[in-house]
Amino acid sequence: PPDLCPAHPGVFQEMFKSECHFLNGTEKVWYVQRYIYNREQYVHFDSDVGHFVGDTPYGEKVARYWNSDPNWMEYRRAAVDRHCRHNYELSTPFVVER
Repeated sequence: PPDLCPAHPGVFQEMFKSECHFLNGTEKVWYVQRYIYNREQYVHFDSDVGHFVGDTPYGEKVARYWNSDPNWMEYRRAAVDRHCRHNYELSTPFVVER
């Protein structure tokens, strides 16, 4: 049987994580999306910056490619309203007002 150690060279993990940050309710809202490969963040989007930023040399290439697509960028920028503010309104009665 193969070595099932977590550091096995044949195991790869790619993931992304979306975060919404709120200050004073929805007065100040920003959206961050992080892309991670094998526990290393290589590129991220921050709605305050307004574009993707590369965190590694590979991530810089990915960021340039994604930033060059105006439709993709508009979709990412709209995530603050589509994802964060929308979910805040849905969860407020259950989380904030208790």
